Amino acid sequence: MITIRKNLISQIPGEPIQEAPYTWVDARDINRDDITQLEEKYAISSELLADIMDQDEQARIEREDDYIALIMRLPALADDCKGINQYAVPLGIVLVRDTVITICQSDSIVLEDFAKNRYRQYPVQTAEGFVVSILGRAVMVYIRLLKYINRQKSQVEEQLHKSIMNYELIQLLQIQKSLVYFSTSLTTNEALMERLQRTPYFRLESEDERDFLEDVITDNKQAIEMANIYSSILTGTMDAFASVISNNMNVIMKRLTIISISLMIPTFITGFYGMNIALPYMQSPFAWIGILAFCGASSMIGGWALSDRRNARLVQRSVQGSRQAEKEYRKKKRKKRGLPD
Repeated sequence: MITIRKNLISQIPGEPIQEAPYTWVDARDINRDDITQLEEKYAISSELLADIMDQDEQARIEREDDYIALIMRLPALADDCKGINQYAVPLGIVLVRDTVITICQSDSIVLEDFAKNRYRQYPVQTAEGFVVSILGRAVMVYIRLLKYINRQKSQVEEQLHKSIMNYELIQLLQIQKSLVYFSTSLTTNEALMERLQRTPYFRLESEDERDFLEDVITDNKQAIEMANIYSSILTGTMDAFASVISNNMNVIMKRLTIISISLMIPTFITGFYGMNIALPYMQSPFAWIGILAFCGASSMIGGWALSDRRNARLVQRSVQGSRQAEKEYRKKKRKKRGLPD
């Protein structure tokens, strides 16, 4: 859908409301007919439109004969979205004479904010200032979504502390994927902003616009640090839970092995009495009870011998013995050297 807007306004604190002197062509959720209209009416090349439609396209700025084209990456989901599977999409901006054309394959809360004049403190007096304002608003949305993702991560971690299930692990993977998308998009946007500062054909007329661009770059660096920190913490958390799952599996396998060995002892004993040969006490009326009692006692002794507590005590005694032997060795060594204890 293509919408032509001429009501962009801004209001710097202490100054009157100003209207933008250019036309904003807002193209969102575009289809094949919209692409054809952009090519024919505004002479935008099909190669540029194809790049904007590419979900993996990186941020950049380039100059053509009739226009200046920029590509940046915006959060794809709406502001009120409650999901954790979030990603970013490319936004194309074409500056041609007194017209600013924004092209986005999907909808974005960033563009909707400007369409409804929600944030009038952003500089939109010039087309270049409007571009910087879009970048600034995008950074604010990124930061808000990163904080929301971090809260969701904490909730999933609390659920994992209670019960480790596949659903929670899949949620952590989705959060990790969203953080990677955001970190990559913020990094490419940062490269675009730094190039805007030194590009001769993209000039910010006023000092306020230049200061605003520097503030946006600072906020963007903060967002990158947030994304990297959250991603590192999440990676460590997932590694820790993987170790917990592996340790739990080892404990279960150990207990199953103890049970199998304990049950193997009665099977081994009763197997002898299944052979067609003469065996001790086979004629006794109490042979079955005696064998059953012996098998039960053997199983309990075997289970106790392989139990975790006994093994832990043996390990503790071994460690204590090693420490004691080391102390005795050091004492003997000091005596040989004639040193006091």
